[in-house]
Amino acid sequence: MFPGEIDVPPATYLDQLGTIFTRFDTQDSGNIAYGVQTDDARYFVKTAGDPSYTRPCLDFDSRVALLRTAAELAASVTHHTMPTLHTVIESPAGPLLVYEWRDGDLLHDPPARERFRALPTEEILAALGDLYELHVALDSAGWVEGDFYDGALLYDFAARRLTAIDLDTYHRGPYRNTMGRMFGSERFMAPEELTLGAPVDSRTTAYVMARTALVLLPEPPPALQAVLLEATTARFPSYQAFYDRWLTASSTTADSVTNRSTYTPGSG
Repeated sequence: MFPGEIDVPPATYLDQLGTIFTRFDTQDSGNIAYGVQTDDARYFVKTAGDPSYTRPCLDFDSRVALLRTAAELAASVTHHTMPTLHTVIESPAGPLLVYEWRDGDLLHDPPARERFRALPTEEILAALGDLYELHVALDSAGWVEGDFYDGALLYDFAARRLTAIDLDTYHRGPYRNTMGRMFGSERFMAPEELTLGAPVDSRTTAYVMARTALVLLPEPPPALQAVLLEATTARFPSYQAFYDRWLTASSTTADSVTNRSTYTPGSG
């Protein structure tokens, strides 16, 4: 269905492919993405934006490089929280990454985030469990967190499904902070992401995932709270060590969470 290469601008091709029903063009990065409806399906298509656009924080070549990273990540890890990458189309304006469309509300949006935080503890923990399981797969494939925050999370409240998006700035393997203050939200960032020359590795992934829970889960059960605090103070030596402790703590609190939660299957 999709060609390997086109010789027209992305928007022109997508207009020919189907109906563009939404456009995302306000990102600081300069990327432009589209929601496209065809006769058979909906797609999310991410591009590097206008090559001549020089005002964003990343130049065109950097935006293209990050899209290549996103394609490499999608090829290396398959998980139900990640939209399927159907194909990469080459164009005069860089690659078009064609993903399946996922419904959901962006958790960086305050009303959506507060609605998520108001969910029963059991439902929030299920979503966090999916996110943490995804990062086991990413960690096993050698990927280290970069610029992760609630803007990378969609939640479909009707389907109770979490989706992780925009993992373009993850790195294959440990790396050094060459920026000082790296890209990201300080609510989620590890100290090394604010320190020039500091090593960034799977310990960083553990810290950021713990911060994610502390932001999104208003009242963690005590055993889980202890794990999250350790991850963000004394620190774990690796993401896997954090995840193992999280699973152990989860097994000891599952019954108490279920008993005090008002969540039941089918409730909304």
